[in-house]
Amino acid sequence: MNLLLLAVEHNTPFNYFPIALQLVIAIGFIIVMMGATHLLGPKRRTQDKLINFESGIPSVGNARQPMGIKYFLVAILFVLFDVEVIFFYPYAVNFRYLGQQGFMEVVLFVAFFLCGFIYIVKKGALEWED
Repeated sequence: MNLLLLAVEHNTPFNYFPIALQLVIAIGFIIVMMGATHLLGPKRRTQDKLINFESGIPSVGNARQPMGIKYFLVAILFVLFDVEVIFFYPYAVNFRYLGQQGFMEVVLFVAFFLCGFIYIVKKGALEWED
């Protein structure tokens, strides 16, 4: 038995066949379900169904109203610093294996983000008053 395991080459394209098969089945399932709902679903287009609404509330006014850029800036900053926290998880899991070199790399990573945060504060990006 061990002889057979040693004779098998471990990195062959056939090893990726289950992943490719699962991907093909998943995409096929999505296509079949979307097609079935399109063909079998009801198609009653009334005037009430074609009116735009958001969350069941009738829309009022123009959707192209100017909005303050501060909202979007804070949202982008939240995503940026949230992604930074996500990158700490692999380090926390492997911190003993990474040792001192890994610690220094994380310190450098935090230093880059700290420089960016200091730049953001100095530019006044977090001040809401105009």
